[in-house]
Amino acid sequence: MAPSLTTLGKLPVVRCRLLQRYEHQPFVSCLAGLYGCQWRRYQRTRATPGDCCCSKLECASFALLIVTFCLTLVFLYFWSEAQNDYNDFDWFNFGNLGFWFPWSVVLLVIAAAFFSYITLLLLLAVCLLSEGQKLYLHWGHKIGVLVSLAFSILAIAVLSDLCSKEWTTLLLSFQVTAPYLHVGGVLLMTLLSWPIALHFYHINRKVGQALIMGLYLAVLCALYLVPLGMYSPCLKEEGTLGLAPALIGHRGAPMLAPENTLMSFEKAVEAGGQGLETDVTISYDGVPFLMHDHTLRRTTNVQEVFPNRTDAPAAMFTWGELETLNAGAWFLHRDPFSTAWSLSTEDRAQVQNQSVCTFRDFLELASQRGKQVIFDLYRPPKGHPYRDTWITRTLEVIQNESSIQSHQVLWLPSDLRSLVQQLDPDLQHTSASRAPVEELQQNHIVQLNLHYSSMSTEMIMCVCVVVCVSLHEIVCVCVHILTGCRCVNCVCGLYSSLSEYAAANISTNLYVISQSWLYSLAWCTGAQSVTTNALQFLNKLSRPLFLMTPDEYNLMWVLTDVVSITIIIIIFIFHWWREQSLAFCSGSKPTLEHGTYIKFRTDVWSVSSVNILGEPAEPNLATVSEH
Repeated sequence: MAPSLTTLGKLPVVRCRLLQRYEHQPFVSCLAGLYGCQWRRYQRTRATPGDCCCSKLECASFALLIVTFCLTLVFLYFWSEAQNDYNDFDWFNFGNLGFWFPWSVVLLVIAAAFFSYITLLLLLAVCLLSEGQKLYLHWGHKIGVLVSLAFSILAIAVLSDLCSKEWTTLLLSFQVTAPYLHVGGVLLMTLLSWPIALHFYHINRKVGQALIMGLYLAVLCALYLVPLGMYSPCLKEEGTLGLAPALIGHRGAPMLAPENTLMSFEKAVEAGGQGLETDVTISYDGVPFLMHDHTLRRTTNVQEVFPNRTDAPAAMFTWGELETLNAGAWFLHRDPFSTAWSLSTEDRAQVQNQSVCTFRDFLELASQRGKQVIFDLYRPPKGHPYRDTWITRTLEVIQNESSIQSHQVLWLPSDLRSLVQQLDPDLQHTSASRAPVEELQQNHIVQLNLHYSSMSTEMIMCVCVVVCVSLHEIVCVCVHILTGCRCVNCVCGLYSSLSEYAAANISTNLYVISQSWLYSLAWCTGAQSVTTNALQFLNKLSRPLFLMTPDEYNLMWVLTDVVSITIIIIIFIFHWWREQSLAFCSGSKPTLEHGTYIKFRTDVWSVSSVNILGEPAEPNLATVSEH
């Protein structure tokens, strides 16, 4: 069917409206006011196509804004992924400052505030550039950018020194979040294609065009190709995922009760813990008891009962003295995990009555509930009566003073291991360091107890050079990120992987994992158990987070890249077509005033004022200049 006259009459109008650039007066005024405190219209500076968008000072300010955005983003991501160790960070500060305060959360809030502020300024700048406005960053914002930059640099430097392992945590996070970060990066670059295409066609100099386009395409291509070198243990074929790691309560359930108390271990059992972890110290009169710190200041009221011995070693107190201390009231007062609000009235009363727990009582609880135990054993300081017999004294409690079976005890202390094996061969010997399988078997090690950052060494990056000789000589350089690579030409000589330990009946326990994404990573990596503060949360996970099959990820990757490429091409073609049509309609390069092409708008008005039938058209107020 032939198009009607009405339809034909609408086509030029639609084309003209596509070519017009509207002057969003209120919008531009708001942008200029927020970015440069230029709230009055006459204060804004016009930008002519082909000219630079701002002065040299403002160019430097814009570049500094971009750098600050990158650094604040890096720090915010770094510190948000370090949540697993916030408790350790806060207790570290408690030891140095002498009072409790949730510094980790405060630092996170400040980082988020600075990042939000810088992101807002950057969005305002991009919108102003898209509207053809010259940039002018107010001096107040310039100071704010410098403060944000200084904070990010200082925080990264200090935390890199105090918490260097957190960078390993950051790298670990990429193994589970990288597929989604890739999608987010591609989406961001796709959105930036509109202002970049707009300015690409407005720049008169070929060098400027090549610089902008070259930088944009380089970043874009890098994002498109990143998945080729990406590895995630959470990309697994159906049916290849192992069992969920067993959960071991770190000092019991420290989010629900004071650590290393009987109540804490009872809560751990109730929350589904399959093992219990603790720390053992020997009192001055030979009673092994549970205490993580070398002093009693953090988890007891020793400052009230023995004010002159606040910083004395815990091992230098007799059991009679230790029995007089309260080991629970501090939990409600300091609330280290911000979970005290969830306790019932009965639980609060029970917390208030907790005392220092003996090693024997701990073993009895584990024996009655059928749980395995693992513990650190601290050697008493010099001058202590049991300094040289601390190992045998601990064994006496296990063998003679408790009903626990030796096979329930994962013996972690490395001192005098041969003697311990002779005295009690049924103990499950555990090593705190990695070693080749043969060496571990010779020492009768049945389990490894490793920090969760050890997972990073399992994802070994091996550079293997494979020379393939066929009809044509092809040299293939393959970069593999594997678990325990054993390539012939591999240049890395690292220890065995978790899978090889498991094949030799050596299990692996990772500590301390309290975040769901870290637990998911340990699950996908093949760890048999994890020590955790968050039994009540991790026990609810039915499958790892971010788990998907390689085919699902490949589909997500290809679709993301294809859709992005298509949208970017359409945007660049549209801007090219509009620039060509503008030049054709106006006969000369239009002048941009307040973000609007004045000459072309006049031409369009003359065209659109008369329709295809020669009758006057109703004026479109949206296209009329405020002039």
